[in-house]
This record gives sequence, C-alpha cells and structure tokens, in this order.
Amino acid sequence: MLVTAERLVGEVKDVTELRVFGRRPCGGAVELLQGVVGVERDLQRFIEANMDVVLGVRLVASEYPTGNVHRGRPDSLGFDTEGRPVIVEYKRGRADGVVAQLLFYLGWLMDHRAEFEQLVASRLGEPAAQHINWSSPRLICVAADFGRYEIHAVPQLPQSIELFRFRAFDDELLTLESVAVSPSAGKVRPARAASGAGHLGEPSSGSAGAQESAKDLFAQLHSAATALGIDVRPEQRKHYTAYRRRRNFACVRVLRSGLLMYLPLAPESVPLAAGFTRDVRRVGHLGTGDLEVRITSAGDLERAQPLLERSYQEV
Repeated sequence: MLVTAERLVGEVKDVTELRVFGRRPCGGAVELLQGVVGVERDLQRFIEANMDVVLGVRLVASEYPTGNVHRGRPDSLGFDTEGRPVIVEYKRGRADGVVAQLLFYLGWLMDHRAEFEQLVASRLGEPAAQHINWSSPRLICVAADFGRYEIHAVPQLPQSIELFRFRAFDDELLTLESVAVSPSAGKVRPARAASGAGHLGEPSSGSAGAQESAKDLFAQLHSAATALGIDVRPEQRKHYTAYRRRRNFACVRVLRSGLLMYLPLAPESVPLAAGFTRDVRRVGHLGTGDLEVRITSAGDLERAQPLLERSYQEV
C-alpha cells in the first residue's frame, strides 16, 4: 500500500514526527515501525512494478545503457500521460548530487530523441511513440533523504524536476513525501502548435466539422466529468480533451458521429458490448486508457456515466 505523508498527517515539517498505524482485524491499532529498504534495487523494483499508480508514468526501460560516451544507466525510463519522457533515479540513502546526475541523463536523452522514440515504439507501439512531448521532459528522484543544496536548488531550475522522500514501514507501507518541485514540473506545453485545437467543448483538429449533435454530447459529458469533484482538471490536447485528477481518468475525442472516450479501466472488468465498449490494449489510439467507450446518443451517455464515475474514483 502506498500513501503520501500529507494524506496521513497533513503538513509534516519534521519527518521524524511521522508515526504510522495499521488497523487490526479486531479494530485495534498497531504502530508500524519504520524500517529501511534492503537494497536500492528493491525500491526500484517495487516502483517500476507500480509506476503508473505511484508516479503516473508508464515504464519503457529499466537500467537502459546510454552508450560509450555517456557511459551511464538511468534507473528507469518512461513517459507520462501527457506524453512527456521521464527519467527516474532511486537512492536508498541520502541523494547528494542527484540533481547533477539527472541533468546529465537529460542531456543524453535530448541528444538521443530518435533512439528513445524507437525504444517506445518497440516496447509500447508506434502510436505511443508518435505522441511524445519533448517540450518538458520530467526528472524524478525517489530517495531516503536529500541535501539542503538539492532542496533549495530545484525550485530555481527551469527543468521539470521532482524530489520525493520515501519511508518504509514494516514491509507493509511505503510513504512518499514531495520535498522539492521545480516551477515547470506541473506545467505541460503542447508538443507543437495545435492548429485547429480550440477551447474546451470545441472539436479538436482531428475532428473538424463535427455535427452539432456530437458537440451537444460533448457539452453534456464535460458537465458530467467536471461535476465529479473539485479536483477535476480538464485540459485540451491537440486531438482530445483530457480529464485529470493526479493523472488522466478520461480522454474524449469529438468525431462526426459522436464521441470516443478512453478510460484507464481494465477491459476484463467491464461487460463489453459491441458498438459501445471495446478493449484497445492492442489497438493504436489517441488518448490514454485501455477501455474505449463509443457515445453516439444520450442513451449511450447515460450508460457511460457509471464507467466515468468509476474511473474517477479509481485514479
């Protein structure tokens, strides 16, 4: 189980004050004792196996060799739901000098864009490689602690850098605490000029000329999605509109015939209906999510509402 320190105790000014309790079957409480990660690789394996949940990132490669010139191996290479390449480093102890290491790997990445795109295409498919956003690659470090120079330097840097402090408790719980984030880390710029990409509620460039009925359906779906919670953030992409909490819970394309909605739900957990829901894990598509929902009428929209709500809850 993974939670953030903020969810456990609110704003924590001194991590030594953090106490974590488990709930026994009888309803009693037991304090979980803070432990250590045996080796750095254990931490890496756990996060890589759950990277989409922990960091909102899809894993592309682990310990990828950077060649004879750079002679390094970034711990994890991936890309996030906005198509941004991601480099992740793990340190079981204090991560002194890790910012310089991340910037070193970023230099390699930006010099080897074609190699990274080929890697993504070979591991995750050509459609994923075609939508990589090179405007702001993310650099992440997960460590037991950071030096004061790293913590104070990161907010001054233009690159997208995030530092997370982890704590392990009794092999049952791992907490992540965000300790430093650069100003650009939360900002996503379009990968290229989005000619034809309009305001929310307008069809994207890939669906110019959408019928008024499709626009009406989109307006209703937009209202339903944004009404799910105050933390919903709609963001217009070139070909679709993304609805986000910590990560995308729905991506919607406006077509002439209606809407295509992609949800990050396991297709096998949903009764698939021909012409309405489809498993697209092995089908190239725009937007994130393994379940495709086709909406061509108000009835379809009503049928899709429980799936939308479930996706919002699960992310």
